[in-house]
Formats: sequence, C-alpha cells, structure tokens
Amino acid sequence: MRGERKSLSGVLADNLSRQIAEGLLRAGDKLPSIREYAEANGCSKNTVISAFDALAANGLIEPRRGAGFFVASAGKAPQHDEDTRTLDRAMDSVWLMREQLQSKPGVLNLGEGFPPVEWLEETRLDHFHQRVVRTGVASLFRYGSRFGYLPLRQHLQQKLAGYEIEAAPQQIVMTHGANQAMDMVVRYFVRPGDAVLVDDPGYYALFGKLKLSGANIVGVPRGIDGPDIAVLEEKLKTHRPKLFFTQSVGHNPTATDTSAAKAHRILQLAEAHDLIVVENDALADLKPRSAMRISALDQLRRTIYIGSFSKSVSAALRVGFLACDAHLASDLADVKMLIHVSSSEYCERTLDAIVSDGHFLRHTNRLQERLRRATAAGVVALGKLGAEIYKVSEQSLYLWAALPGHDDSIELARKMLEHNVILAPGTIFSAHADGTSKWCRFNVAYLGDERFVKALERCR
Repeated sequence: MRGERKSLSGVLADNLSRQIAEGLLRAGDKLPSIREYAEANGCSKNTVISAFDALAANGLIEPRRGAGFFVASAGKAPQHDEDTRTLDRAMDSVWLMREQLQSKPGVLNLGEGFPPVEWLEETRLDHFHQRVVRTGVASLFRYGSRFGYLPLRQHLQQKLAGYEIEAAPQQIVMTHGANQAMDMVVRYFVRPGDAVLVDDPGYYALFGKLKLSGANIVGVPRGIDGPDIAVLEEKLKTHRPKLFFTQSVGHNPTATDTSAAKAHRILQLAEAHDLIVVENDALADLKPRSAMRISALDQLRRTIYIGSFSKSVSAALRVGFLACDAHLASDLADVKMLIHVSSSEYCERTLDAIVSDGHFLRHTNRLQERLRRATAAGVVALGKLGAEIYKVSEQSLYLWAALPGHDDSIELARKMLEHNVILAPGTIFSAHADGTSKWCRFNVAYLGDERFVKALERCR
C-alpha cells in the first residue's frame, strides 16, 4: 500500500469493510457483481477483483461458486492485527505479479518481466524430453537430492567460473527459480522486526516476501552506478542489518550496473559490519560475461549469489540456484527440504540437457544481440515521447523512464490499463511505496508497439 495514498483497490476494500462494520451490509447479503461494481465506481474489473480478494482473505466476504460474492456469516469490521497489515503491505506487489502472469489477448504488457516468447522458443524444450527420459526415467517418479541434480550443479560450477566466481558443487543449491532462493535466504536469516537492506527502487517481489516475514525493510537509494554508499554506511550503523539484497548487473528496474569502486566499498562495509550481501543475478544470460559481480570480488565469503534461467530458457521450468559458503549451502538445502522437500529433478535434468548442448551458447549470444537492438530502439521510442531515461544502457531488458506530464505513475498505469496497456509503475518498486513516483519500468522488447503511443495519446 502507499501510506496515505492508498491504491484504488484498497480504497474500495476499505469502503466495503466499513459498510459491513456499520451494518449497512449484513451477513448473507450478496454484493454487486464485479462488472456492476466496476461500472459503478468507474474502475477496471481487475481493481475490483483485487479489492474482493483482500476482503475474502480477511474473512469479510466469501465467494460462492456460480452465485457471486456474499458477506461472510462471521463478518466483522477488519481487525488491525499484524496479519491484516502484512497482507495490505504486500498487496501492490501481488497486483503487479498477477498482471504479469496473465496472458490476455489484445493486451500490450509493457511491464512484462521476461523477454518475448519468440525470443526463447528456439531453445525447443520439446527436443530434450526424450533425452531426459532415456538417461533418467527414475527421476520422473521420485524426489531428487536436497542440493539438486549433481551434473547440473557441475555445469553451474563452470558457468560461475566464467564470471570468475569459484564455487564447488557442494556450494550450489538448486531452487524453484530465483524467487525460491530469495525465500530460503529470508526464512533462514530473518525474524520479525529484523532490519533488511534492499535496493530502492528494487525488486518488488522481494519486498513482498520481506513484508510477509515481518522484516523492517530499509531502502538504500540506487544511483546510476549502484547503491548510494554514504546512505548504506549510515543505515548499517543505525539498523545493524544481517542482509543486503542488491543486484549489481542489469538492475531491475533501473537497468544500472554497480561500478567496481562501489562493489569494493560494499564489501569493505560488509566486513566491518558483519553483513551478508545477497546478489541477485537473474539477468546474467542477458548481459556480457565480463560484467563485474560482487561475488567475484568476495568469492562467496560474505556473499550469496542467486541465479536463474527464467529469462534465458523458460520461466515454466522454474529452475534457479544459489551459491554460497559450503556450510551455509548445506543449511539452506535443509530449509529447502522443509519448504518443498526438493526441487524438480526432471526440470533440472531438462535444463542440464539444454545447457550441455552447444546450441545454448549460440542462443544466449543471439538473445543478447536482440536485446542490444531492442534497447537502442527503445531509447529512440522513448526519446520521441520526450521521456526522461534514468540510465541509457547498451543492452538491458528494462528501461527506467518518466513520461512528460505524468508525475504519478500509478494513476498513469490505471488509465493505460483502461486502454489495454499494462505498465509497471515505479511506486511498486519502492521499498515503502509511501509517495508518488514519476518513473515506470518499460520492457524494451515492446516499446516499438504502436498501441503504446495510441493509448498514451488517449490518456492525455
């Protein structure tokens, strides 16, 4: 939520909960349909769905299949307990995730977090199924190792060596994507009330995880060459956090890279303040191998490196990994067992077959070339609109930009949604989202679509 400036779905949810508390809506009363409520309030159906979801989660209303939504029999005025506040704080992140995971015909998703499907489908996942079945049919019927499929971890050892990070297989734990890796780290280190440092702006899904854990999220402003070191040092002294989540290469959402000088200083501060740096490198395959990683400077002493193949192979495989000190890796593998027992050996065998094939290197090279062209074209497209670009990158999946005449990106996103264009408003990427932001994250692959310009003209 946004402090005093709540999202529209939050306002609708508050209005309905107030009506229930005051007895204007009684137990068993049927609510207007989603369509009727959207028309009456001049908003989209998605906004109403978000409001209804929040009320249902708090036990105030209940869906009845084929009949609609009704005031719950045990409906009460919302209690301002920690569970309710936690859900509210995470809601904006959930909204953006929900929008990004839906595939809607006729909708242009400029807030998309992945490369276009046509960029990835040349990996031809179907070609590798028979190879996986021939070499490991038993993996289709059992749990895998708590660390993950060993041959894939051995390939990741070579991949990390290409980034000048030395990691033995026992230092690598396979996960259900980068998001589970972050979740495992949060569950292991963070207790309610603990301070955790994050890039601000930064990865919105991480903020949701930290809010659900009850962490005290402390933002470190992100400059064009990495985190603000002066603020980082001050926050370390004031809050004494255990963790700092950051993204040193192809930062989401600003497309910035951390400079070598700042990376060295971050590690000096980590040593002085007993801090662990969690480096999210989910976009690694979209950037040059020569790009500087903090983990390469530290060699996993005070760093945890998180990687993923969602952006370069397929998000549907849900294969990610983390690399860290061997003792910590063993502990985190145990955490994974408690959460999910194991990761999918079938998916890991499939990915191992893909990355073992010589075609994969050619695929990532083509992917990067496409990204360079799309980034250059995206810069031109935003320039024609008079947009302010935070940092012009040579190749990045995203551009962080502000459109003239639109100082509140949330309001702009609502208006554009009415014209079937989905934006990723900057407020959602803020650690606290307690104000307005003029910035939006744009996926460079879609900036050339004429529907964007037409929708923007209608909003004006």
